[in-house]
Amino acid sequence: MIDETAGPEQAGEARFLAFRRAEALVERRRPLDALKALEPLLDEEPDKPSVQLLAARAYFHSAQLGRAERAFTKVLELDPTDHYARFVLGRTLQRMARYPEALTQMRMAAAMHPIPEYLEAIAEVNARIALGGP
Repeated sequence: MIDETAGPEQAGEARFLAFRRAEALVERRRPLDALKALEPLLDEEPDKPSVQLLAARAYFHSAQLGRAERAFTKVLELDPTDHYARFVLGRTLQRMARYPEALTQMRMAAAMHPIPEYLEAIAEVNARIALGGP
């Protein structure tokens, strides 16, 4: 828990440092450690899109796909224009073999931000659907 008795500035700095530490851990492929570092932020700021997005990424990388789906969905409830959250929600659904749902999310992400990675993922899911499944 972040010490609020230290004053609002110190508490804010502690939250910032916890977030940055968790972010670095996700980047270093240590998602479980990242989730541990994020625990206080998830408790104290559950409606902050950046916190939910980082948690969702950690859940995704630790194959906690149900939790990842819920966290990405929460991000999109808070900010429906987040194309990256929508894309990785699509990737999460793809890993869960929910291809039509994945395709919907990926298409929306690509419509908002048409980068090659998104377009290639759409082609991959379309091919998977054409083959009839996993």
